[in-house]
Amino acid sequence: MSKQRLDSIDLLRGLVMIVMVLDHLRDFFHAGSQQFSPEDLTKTDAVLFFTRWITHFCAPVFVLLAGAGISFSSLSRDGNRAVSRFLITRGLWLIFLELTVLNFAFSFRVPYDILLLQVIWAIGWSMIAMAGLIWLPRRVLAVLAIAMILLHNTTDGLQIASPVWEFLHVMSFGNFRGMPVLLAYPLIPWVGVMAAGFCLGDVMRLEPDRRRTALLRIGSGMTMAFVVLRFLNIYGDPGPWDGSSLLSFFRATKYPPSLIYLLMTLGPSLFLLGWIDRTRVAEFHPMRVFGRVPMFYYLLHFYLVHALAVVLAGLRYGDWTLLLRMPPAITGEFPPGFPQDYGYSLGMTYLIWAALVVALYPPCRWYMQFKQRSRAAWTGYL
Repeated sequence: MSKQRLDSIDLLRGLVMIVMVLDHLRDFFHAGSQQFSPEDLTKTDAVLFFTRWITHFCAPVFVLLAGAGISFSSLSRDGNRAVSRFLITRGLWLIFLELTVLNFAFSFRVPYDILLLQVIWAIGWSMIAMAGLIWLPRRVLAVLAIAMILLHNTTDGLQIASPVWEFLHVMSFGNFRGMPVLLAYPLIPWVGVMAAGFCLGDVMRLEPDRRRTALLRIGSGMTMAFVVLRFLNIYGDPGPWDGSSLLSFFRATKYPPSLIYLLMTLGPSLFLLGWIDRTRVAEFHPMRVFGRVPMFYYLLHFYLVHALAVVLAGLRYGDWTLLLRMPPAITGEFPPGFPQDYGYSLGMTYLIWAALVVALYPPCRWYMQFKQRSRAAWTGYL
């Protein structure tokens, strides 16, 4: 795998990771987001709506490029058996991190306010699924991935009272030993997105001109398919476009991700990947650095965001325990005694976002260099 091909993937991943911080900062800092969803068209405005909308690209790109990463890593391992073993152990490790390290970052206390099962949960289980799927012939896997993405919305109307069905395809809210549990990322169609990313690895190994042409065509084709399907308003999303506004046109369903949602996000992302394929950057370019240490960055940014929220709330309200919990933007309710005016303007949220991204660069650069020097096996999991 040439350095240039990996650089373009690192750049795309680094870009969406920078955008991702904005979403989590909005949850912890923005005043309006504590009161209503940025996608509530009766209360939001265009700037807030698209502040949320641009972050929709993050999860699909993460999962797709995780699949591509599996394809690349399979080249350096001794056969499918070794790859499957790696995927199972890696998947279990990610699930463990979601249940422990990441949920503590949201709550800053145990027991958690809510046990959140989100994108790292989905990536972990999808990797375990891929441990078996990689044994399929590549064309069969590609057809299965496309079918899962295209057809899963045909099951939206099914009402199946089964934990297995919820695990696979329903965003659900439950309870585990007295703790609320939100399953935000059921596995279908995320497994299909990861399998598509695995097949994308074959495209990335093409000769440069063919690779760029393929990425630009696939990306533009998916983007046009989004526009056409959304305009026709017949299939592809359980929340149809109501024709009232441009915001409604772009308000696609994320939990679980509809066909419209995936076309809307992955189409432009693949087009951008083809467009930046010729781009050459310095070794320590910020997007390249962030893209090289995705899990380290992901864990670190959550703790920095929440810790900063604790400090600023302590300075503003004189209560240093106020944010030792999830904010109302995540839980959906103001706990007793929580200030109704909590939060900051969207402009201030953007300023904090820029400052935090700058603050993330030195530790991520250090860790990237550490990984390059270290031969410790555990660094492969972060």
